Amino acid sequence: MQNTQSPTMSPTEQKISGNWKQFTGKIKETWGELTNDDLDRYEGQKAQLEGYIQERTGESREKIREKIDEIAESVKARF
Repeated sequence: MQNTQSPTMSPTEQKISGNWKQFTGKIKETWGELTNDDLDRYEGQKAQLEGYIQERTGESREKIREKIDEIAESVKARF
């Protein structure tokens, strides 16, 4: 298996990058209509991501926030 991480990334940056990939994978499992491009646009911007998901799905902001927090905790992602 080939390492896809950049050799210039610090271990901390690699962990954040890996966590973001896990996070977006779980977000896409939950809201299948979202794309990688959609999610990458809002990397690190939780409120904007919540608003975008709300626009796309019509779900309540509170429900979206709770699910995002649950997913972030499960993969140790931080905003």
